[in-house]
Amino acid sequence: MPSPRHPPAFYARLWRLVRRLAVLVIGATVVLVGVVLLVTPGPAFVVIPLGLAILAGEFLWARRLLRYLRDQVVRAAGRVSGRFSRDGRPPS
Repeated sequence: MPSPRHPPAFYARLWRLVRRLAVLVIGATVVLVGVVLLVTPGPAFVVIPLGLAILAGEFLWARRLLRYLRDQVVRAAGRVSGRFSRDGRPPS
């Protein structure tokens, strides 16, 4: 039960701050693990976007970065797929 010293708005702000901090810590940890996986065997190109997706749930900058990376991957895939025919061989 809220006390007169701490109105419900205080608890709502506190909860948002705690949630934002938890998302930051968890997302940053996942991204850092992904960065480590760049130089060690592991699925870094899966883990890093996963960490950014966690961060994007709370931070606009992470959402923009994730969108930018997704667009770059789609563009690169389009360039690569344009170099091959439907059966997977390069055009002659």
